[in-house]
Amino acid sequence: MKSKYAILFICVVALVIIEKESSILSRVSDKLSQMHNPHQTPETLQDYSNTTARSSFTVLKVLLSKLPSTKGNFSNFSEEQPEEVDNVGNSLDHKHVLLMASTRTGSSFVGEFFNQHGESMFYLFEPLWHVERMLFPDVEANNGTLLPEIYRDIIQALFLCDFSPLEKFISPPPQDHVTPDLFRRESSMALCEEPVCTPEIKEVFERYHCKTRHCGPLNLTLASESCLSKQYRAIKTVRVRLLETLQPLLEDLRLDVRIIQLVRDPRAILASRMVAFSSKYQTWKTWAQDGQVPEDNEEVKRLKGNCDQLRISAEMGLSQPPWLRRRYMLVRYEDIARNPMQKAEEMYKFTGIPFSSQAREWILRNTQSVQEASGIYSTQKNSSEQADKWRFSIPFTLAQVVQKVCGPTMKLFGYKYVDDEKTLVNKSVSLLEEKQFH
Repeated sequence: MKSKYAILFICVVALVIIEKESSILSRVSDKLSQMHNPHQTPETLQDYSNTTARSSFTVLKVLLSKLPSTKGNFSNFSEEQPEEVDNVGNSLDHKHVLLMASTRTGSSFVGEFFNQHGESMFYLFEPLWHVERMLFPDVEANNGTLLPEIYRDIIQALFLCDFSPLEKFISPPPQDHVTPDLFRRESSMALCEEPVCTPEIKEVFERYHCKTRHCGPLNLTLASESCLSKQYRAIKTVRVRLLETLQPLLEDLRLDVRIIQLVRDPRAILASRMVAFSSKYQTWKTWAQDGQVPEDNEEVKRLKGNCDQLRISAEMGLSQPPWLRRRYMLVRYEDIARNPMQKAEEMYKFTGIPFSSQAREWILRNTQSVQEASGIYSTQKNSSEQADKWRFSIPFTLAQVVQKVCGPTMKLFGYKYVDDEKTLVNKSVSLLEEKQFH
């Protein structure tokens, strides 16, 4: 009798989830209509809706499969699933890592800590780039709060090795699940291995100090099969801004997700963006020359908004609400730069993934480089030198502006203010408080 009531309860919960997702998709459709984006077609949104609905029914199926059977109608979870299960019902056989950051925080570098783990890791570099490019061609106009459900649902599907929702946003659309246009495909070792990589050119080149073939178009079906064969799955993204939007992802019983939020001194971020994205930060360069910054300017307001989002997410994560307990870790880039091996060990311990010898070797090779590799996405760095490099490239005037509008964020993360230009460029003066985040 109790089992029957349990089944009824789960069915009701599943229907509520489906209704909620339908409501979300309705809001998404309304927003897309208002945006008049020619790249987004009704068919694309309908396909996404169908995929999401299938995901909801999959949740129902999984839940039902875990109920004890009274008449053989459902599998007996205790007999059919001998694997260890943690306190929220996740199978400990697979681990999922989401590296959540913002641009120019060193996330490409830190993401390699997991990408270089070895053959049991499936790593994806910025898969949400496709979603953002289609829905928000003007990246700067997207403050990370628009349509967060889509970002979350794409991540959820990819953690389950389902590439079909992402396909709806790849342009031009994949043909028979094959595309030559997956963003930075070469940054994922798992996508450059056979049989996922079908080499068209036999030449082997060096990238990130590992040998990778020139691959032909990516078959997403083969990518999915490769993903399913891996015990660990990691995604690096700079496009999820608010931690609270990920709550349904953390509560998905099919997943065992750990979130690592990577942060960096906002002054360093601005200095790096001014170099990496020179044309987009021309206004800041003009202010640097003029020595005056209008604080009511939209660029300054955007900077403040970005800092506030980082702080709000970190405050939520550090408060450890029930759905995030033991699943959130805050890491400062500066701490990684000073002690890369120690911080990597801590991150691996947090995720429950063994720290492989391959990852250790990569970190040793790529954090003690005498001559840094070129390119804004380079991951070969002298990490201890890199941490303070920004102090010699940002004018004191701009550093003051960042301190004023990002003050609460800097205080939370333990970044010290500078009161004059002399202190800014004095490397013997540390701008980092010794701080533990729990």
